[in-house]
Amino acid sequence: MSGTETRLAVAIVGGLHADARRTAVREILRTVPGSVALHHDLSSAADGAVRRTVRDGRGLLGAGDAPLVNDCACCALREDLVPELLRLADGGGHRLAVVELWDSVEPQAVAAVIAAEGEPLKLTGVATAVDPALLVPCLTDGDDLAEAGLAAAPRDQRTIADTFARQLEYPTVIAVFEGGAADRPSDDGDHALLAQLTPGARRVRTSEAALGPALLVGFDVAAAAARQHPACALLPQECDEHGVSTVVWRRERPFHPGRLYAALEDLTCAAARSRGRFWLADRPDTLLSWDAAGGALCVESAGPWMAALPAAAWEMVPAERRVAASLDWHPRHGDRRQHLTFTSPGLDRDGLLTLLDSCLLTDAEYAAGPDGWRKLPRAFDELLDPVA
Repeated sequence: MSGTETRLAVAIVGGLHADARRTAVREILRTVPGSVALHHDLSSAADGAVRRTVRDGRGLLGAGDAPLVNDCACCALREDLVPELLRLADGGGHRLAVVELWDSVEPQAVAAVIAAEGEPLKLTGVATAVDPALLVPCLTDGDDLAEAGLAAAPRDQRTIADTFARQLEYPTVIAVFEGGAADRPSDDGDHALLAQLTPGARRVRTSEAALGPALLVGFDVAAAAARQHPACALLPQECDEHGVSTVVWRRERPFHPGRLYAALEDLTCAAARSRGRFWLADRPDTLLSWDAAGGALCVESAGPWMAALPAAAWEMVPAERRVAASLDWHPRHGDRRQHLTFTSPGLDRDGLLTLLDSCLLTDAEYAAGPDGWRKLPRAFDELLDPVA
C-alpha cells in the first residue's frame, strides 16, 4: 500500500468552540464520500482513560478506550491516533480521515505527528472551527484551562486566550460557524476581527460544501511552522474596519529595557491580541518574541538574530528566515528591528503608538552605541533568565 493513490488523506479539525467544530466535521462527513471521523475525548482522562470514537456520516462505527501514558491525556492521544489511522488505511474503503481534536488540543503538535508517519498517511489539511461571536470572549479570557475543565494534562498551565490564539493562527482553513452558539449573533465587527487575525487562512462557512475539498488540497507542516516562528511569522497587516483595528509598529532602534518593562502591563492590555518580535538594547544579539492574549504576555528568547550569526551558519537557517531577514536588513543593525502588531476592537491607535515610541532609546542613549547600551539596567533578567 505504498502507491500515492492508496494513501489515506488525513485532515485535522480543532477549536475551542465545540459546537462549531462538531458542525464542521458533520458537514465534511456528509459531503465527502468515503470520509470517516476520529475523536479522542479527553474529558474522561481523570478516570484514567481517553475515550476514542470512530464514525462516518451514518453514525458510530466503533469506540474504545486509550490508556493514559505518563498520566498525560495528550500523550495517550498521540500513542493511539496513528495506529487507528493506519488501521483505517489498511482496511481500505476510506477517502478521508478527519481527526476531530478535543477542545483545548492544539493542531500543530498533532499535525507534526501525522506528517512524520508518512505513508500510507498524507496530511492534507488543518482547520480550526470558529464561532465569530465568541472571538472576543475567548481572546480576552485569561483563565487557566484547568479552571474551565479543559486542561489536557495535570500540569497544563495554558490559558483559554493563548490556546485559542494558537488554534486560530496555525491552520490554513478557518471553518466559520453561523449557528448562533453565543448569546448573540455575530456581527461585522466579529468577522473583521477574524479576518485580521487570520490573514493567511481561507475562511469557509461550515455550511458550505466547499469545506471538505478545502481540506484535501495538501498541508505543508514545515511552512506552517515557519509562519509561527517569531523571526518570520505571518503577522496581521495594518487595517481599520467595522470598529476593529490592527496597528503594525515597525522601528529600527532598540528598546530601553527599563522603560519597556515599566510599560508592559499597559501594552499587554492595549489589545485583544498582540504578537511580534523585538530587541532590547542590553541584549542586542537576542531575537525576542512577543505573544499576548487575555491580558497575559509571554516574552521569550527565539535565538539569535541573523546578524549575530557567523556567515557560515546562514546556510543552516531555514530559507523562510533568510528571506525575512533580507527584507528587513539595515546597514547598521542587520535584521534587528521592532515588529509588533496589535489587533482589537476599540484600539487606541494614537495612545498605543505614543507609548511604544516612548520606550525606544532616546537620541542621546542611541548615540552611546552597543557598549553603552549593555550598561543599561537589565530589567528583563527575571523574565528571560529565571533562576531555577
